[in-house]
Amino acid sequence: MESKESQIILIVSTVVIVLIIIAIILLFSVFQSRKNKLLLEREQSEKRFQRTIAETQIEIREETLRNISWELHDNIGQLLTLAKIQLQNATAENFTEVSNTISKGLKEVRSLSKLINPEAINNIDLKEAIQLEIDRFNRLNFINASLVVTGKEQEIKSQSNIIIFRILQEFFSNTIKHSKASNLDVTMSFTKTQLIINVKDDGIGFSIKNKTYKGIGLDNIKNRAKLIGASAIFSSSENTGTSLKIIYNL
Repeated sequence: MESKESQIILIVSTVVIVLIIIAIILLFSVFQSRKNKLLLEREQSEKRFQRTIAETQIEIREETLRNISWELHDNIGQLLTLAKIQLQNATAENFTEVSNTISKGLKEVRSLSKLINPEAINNIDLKEAIQLEIDRFNRLNFINASLVVTGKEQEIKSQSNIIIFRILQEFFSNTIKHSKASNLDVTMSFTKTQLIINVKDDGIGFSIKNKTYKGIGLDNIKNRAKLIGASAIFSSSENTGTSLKIIYNL
């Protein structure tokens, strides 16, 4: 009798052990499958992010080249034409005027050389890049623009610099093309944990509820911000201007 009970206990124990082993194998398989899935998703997400960074760099380069093309044609071209006319009528009295025109043209060319430098686009210094845009707007009398930086400046990841600059570049472009604004104010505020950028124009504004606002890239701006864990908050209404607030965790 005891022998039979021992056999039953042995069989039950064996079955339990086998079931436990099977359960462990199944759990391990599920865990490994989920792990592989997460790794694949992470890899795909990283590829998408890198692809977006590359596309953003191309967009910045294209926008920059469009600006340079315009400046070469309309701004520097006018300066060179003026210098040519002045030289044709040069006298001892107006020599200084001719020299000033040529010097201004050289200054414009140096400014453009900073913008077209591939390394500057691939390794953007956010503050410097914004300042170059602000200087260009003021130099060409597009708008009265200003940049104010507060707080202790901290290092920003290069990829985040690229994304944030492209966001601002799109906002600037919309302001120049559509807002009819006279002033554009940009503030970069550094705290210990965040970079907060406020941009505001005093243009005609628009209604956020109006579906047409999507046509000027605002959704695209918000999606870009999400890529780097930032948020982009718009505020606008008709005849009160438009503002953008970017909050980026350092």
